[in-house]
Amino acid sequence: MTKRGIIEEVLARCHGLSRRQSETSLSAMFNAMAHALARGERIEIRGFGTFDIRKRAAREGRNPRTGTPIKIRAKQIPFFRAGKELRQRVNGAPLRAS
Repeated sequence: MTKRGIIEEVLARCHGLSRRQSETSLSAMFNAMAHALARGERIEIRGFGTFDIRKRAAREGRNPRTGTPIKIRAKQIPFFRAGKELRQRVNGAPLRAS
């Protein structure tokens, strides 16, 4: 699903919103999430999952074309862990009523 697909889904479910409002809301949410991750914060959405930052150490790799060794710098990458309810939905298990 693309960002446009999510906007279409929001429009289909929330009849009071205009396309511009749904685009603005979705962009604001994604921007807030990106800024939180950039600050090193953890994002938890109950029933969906968590977003976190993982640190990768510097290492030596190889250029796949030439085989020459190259240095790969240390970096941080975003990481998503699916929540229990999302895993159950994906696997087709019935959801328990809370």
